[in-house]
Parts: sequence; structure tokens; C-alpha cells
Amino acid sequence: MHGLVLVRSSSKRLKKKCFLPFGKMNVLEHIIERCFYYKIKPIICTTSNKNDDPIVSIEKKKKILFFRGSEKNKIKRISDCCKKFDISYFHTIDADDPFFCGIEIKKSMNELLKSNYDIIEPSISSSNGAASVGYSVKSSTFHLLSKKINKNTNTEMMWGFYNRFKDLKVKKLKKLPFSIKARLTLDYHEDYILLESIRLLLGNFASRKKIFFLLKKNTDLLKINMFRNQEWKMRQKQQLKKIIRKK
Repeated sequence: MHGLVLVRSSSKRLKKKCFLPFGKMNVLEHIIERCFYYKIKPIICTTSNKNDDPIVSIEKKKKILFFRGSEKNKIKRISDCCKKFDISYFHTIDADDPFFCGIEIKKSMNELLKSNYDIIEPSISSSNGAASVGYSVKSSTFHLLSKKINKNTNTEMMWGFYNRFKDLKVKKLKKLPFSIKARLTLDYHEDYILLESIRLLLGNFASRKKIFFLLKKNTDLLKINMFRNQEWKMRQKQQLKKIIRKK
């Protein structure tokens, strides 16, 4: 199972967050090792911008596949990556989500492979900040989208584009039993504090089940960064509105 790790070094709110220390490694190295832990084959999908050269250095060190493509057009970058490595199906793993759930990812991929859906979306809890799972997608879907969207378009908010095409079959993944209202994505300094706290208490390969019980018993941890979630959601809505206006 291929996991396309989507990563850039040009983050605005938390500078170079993929290189932040995370135990004996940095965040991106942790993402790669967590993929290995869950038997997911990581392929780093980054941009051709020279600022992302250090990302490629990590991949060469880890001896894993990487692809460099369009900086703005994420859909085209993913499509080109799949063409290069002849990938038919994949799951997106955002480097912002260091405690992604390997079990939930496999559930998502199984849902895609046994059905006639084109895209399996993340669960609602994951999309709301829990950051447990990405998108399972047929590569042919992104090849189609890439052809229909101008190559110079900024498609960072991918779902705002594929929702334009009503003929695509899309299904949302049901949440796992161990889901909690928490913010486990990395976008602000407070996010980093919480994620690093979890790592210190449970280790780099903590399951979502263990994280669930930790946060359930220690609800004060949630206060570290949950106030950022509303700001994060508002920013996403604003970006989505820009896409809709350009239709």
C-alpha cells in the first residue's frame, strides 16, 4: 500500500514545521518511520522549489522514493507522481499529521478497493482536526482532474476542486470507535507543544487508541491548542470560498 506523503517546507504559521525535532528525529522523519511501522510504503511528494531541497536530502538518507513537481498545483503534482511510479491506488498522508492512524488508513484503502468509489474521504472527526486519516484515491481520478484543471491553478485545498465534478463517486469514511474531539494536526506552536507532549508520554508509535485514553484521562492537555481550531477552520473556509468564486 502506497502512502503519498505531502510535504513542503514553506509553512507560514509555523516555520519549517516538517523539520521540527520530534524525539530522536524530526517530524518528517517520524512520519516516514510511522509509515514503516504500519507497513505503508511512503513516497515523498514535494515541490520543485529549491527551498524543498532539504526534504529530498532526508529521502535520499532514508532510501525511499520521492517526487518533485508543481508547487501550487497539488493535484497535478500527485497525478504526475503516480504516473512516474505507475501507481494505481494511494492514500494521502499529510506531513502535518504526525499521529496518523495506520489502522484507519487501511480501513479507508480497503473501502476503496472493494467498492466502485473514486475517493474515500477522511472521517468527519479527522477533518475537524483529529488528523487521523487522509484520502484513499484511484490514481485515474487525479489524472482526470489534472486534465480538467489549469496547470497554473493553486489546488492546495484539493477537495474544493474535485467536488466540482459530480460524476465522481465519493464516500466519507466512518469514524473509528476511539475518536475524540481533539486537535492533533500541526499548524501552530501550541499544536507542536501538545503533539510533543503526547510523544514524550507515549512514544513516536503510539496507537490512536492509546492517545484516546491519554486525552480522555487528561483533558487539560486538550486546552493547550484546542482554541486554535476555530481559527484554523475559518482559514480553511476562506480558502474554500476563494475557490468557489473562481468557478
